[in-house]
Amino acid sequence: MKTLALYPGSFDPITYGHLDILERATELFSKIVVTIAVNNNKDTVFSGDEREALIRECLTGKEWASRVEIQQFTGLLVDFAKEKNAQTLIRGVRQISDFEYEFRMALTNRRLAPEVDTVFLMPNEQLTFISASLVKEVGYWGGDLSSFVPTHVAEALTAKFEEQRQSEE
Repeated sequence: MKTLALYPGSFDPITYGHLDILERATELFSKIVVTIAVNNNKDTVFSGDEREALIRECLTGKEWASRVEIQQFTGLLVDFAKEKNAQTLIRGVRQISDFEYEFRMALTNRRLAPEVDTVFLMPNEQLTFISASLVKEVGYWGGDLSSFVPTHVAEALTAKFEEQRQSEE
């Protein structure tokens, strides 16, 4: 198996589903670069630096953490893959709608960079319903996030949404 793979996403916020995919990927590849997409035209709850810090904290104590690097990028993912000399992209697929979108992205990336392949991984079936947008919705309304994200991520989300509500008043 190839040694370096990128695991791209917005990770706004990182969820247990993301972490499950990341752990599975470390069993297949010797090095994973968690690749945080930073798009200034997209509204995010957390800045790129905040997302990086939250992910880094998630890795604390994981036996496979030494094989994971975290980097932010802007632009085309395949250009970043070429820059890193990575031949594989890791994508999580939870359901059919994810696959349809990811399949189109994989074909587009293949057209742009035929030397870069995409590998689809499914999370544990108990995590397939979790999405960052669902987590943000639950968090915004003060719901219990403990089964969706690690405690430090839930606390950071709660603080962000509290700030947001205060500024709206």
